[in-house]
Amino acid sequence: MIKAILSRLLQAVLVALLVGLLTFAMAWLLPGDVAYRIAAGRYGYDLVDTAAAAKVAAELNLDQSALTGLGWWFFDLIRLDLGASLITGAPVIEAIGRHLGHTLKLSIAAILLSLLIGPPLGILAGLHPGGWLDRSLMLVSTALRALPQFVVGLGLIIIFGLTLKLLPTAGHDHGSHLILPALTLALSLAAVSNRVARDAMVAVSRAPYYAFGRTKGLSEWQVFSRHGLRNVAVPIVTYLGIQFVSLVEGVVVVETLFAWPGIGHALVHAIFGRDVPMIQGAALVMGLMFVALNALVDTLCHLIDPRRRAA
Repeated sequence: MIKAILSRLLQAVLVALLVGLLTFAMAWLLPGDVAYRIAAGRYGYDLVDTAAAAKVAAELNLDQSALTGLGWWFFDLIRLDLGASLITGAPVIEAIGRHLGHTLKLSIAAILLSLLIGPPLGILAGLHPGGWLDRSLMLVSTALRALPQFVVGLGLIIIFGLTLKLLPTAGHDHGSHLILPALTLALSLAAVSNRVARDAMVAVSRAPYYAFGRTKGLSEWQVFSRHGLRNVAVPIVTYLGIQFVSLVEGVVVVETLFAWPGIGHALVHAIFGRDVPMIQGAALVMGLMFVALNALVDTLCHLIDPRRRAA
């Protein structure tokens, strides 16, 4: 366990270094006048002019070399200081703190929904491979995986928001605003997790220990609950670690589409405004979230599978 913790800490440090370096380089390589974009973010595109851009450039010392700016960012990171926003002037850590809660709420809701949709259907399909449910799920899963998440989100908006008028299409004032963005993410995750659960269930149901459970006179439910469930859960939980990549990517798209005020939404606005400290801070937090979630998956697999504990 100590080795695992140290490994994750080292991974977090490497993520911080790479995220800081890559986001800084990509932000400064974007075309356009950085000072003008920052001034437009502060005063609005209708009010900004050359004088305002020059004033911002002088205030923020934008004529310094890129390596100097990157060095100062790493120095501040060592002191656990993510700097201040170039547009609002507020500490980046405070802005991220406001957005992080919304992102975590959306992510947790999406994961829970995907676990309620994908694995149960996949297990049912795996108990009867080649049946109508198995073939139908294959078709639906392939379609959902082929469609970009913003297309799925737009489809849900048209159906449930504009046509049926059952759910709001944007905002975050009450719980109903969470349903459509969470469902958009959940459908994408469930499209794969149900196939993982299906394949795992087929493999487990053909294992000798599963057949031995039947010869002992156990009912199908008893065989599944005692010999199948935990063995099927291991690959599902393991695959969650891979799905977290899709989740982190999808959060940026879905939050922007549904005007959900999370880190992904803030990251998009920071990129348009060339707010480099905010870009680096948001990307860093999202990267560290991925490391933490993978560590959680490893811990769950360690608790579920006694073979790992024995090893």
